[in-house]
Amino acid sequence: MTPAEQEPFTLREPDSLGSLEERIQQAVQLVTRLRQERDAAVEQSAEAKAEAARLAGEVKTLQAERKQVRARIERLLGQIDQLSGG
Repeated sequence: MTPAEQEPFTLREPDSLGSLEERIQQAVQLVTRLRQERDAAVEQSAEAKAEAARLAGEVKTLQAERKQVRARIERLLGQIDQLSGG
């Protein structure tokens, strides 16, 4: 091969390496961004689960209070019925 024939190959090689380097850098940036997004999603999921657990506990508390109020009202209505019947 003459030097002129080798030159195009030599010129393309740095371009190929440069292109490969650029693609690798893009891949690294993509992986980094995806990991950050995953970490944020995991954190949001944990916060949502904690909020759901808190709300479930609040619902149980309110249901228990409602049951107590209902029992007191039924007892009061029973006492009123005794006054009316008596």
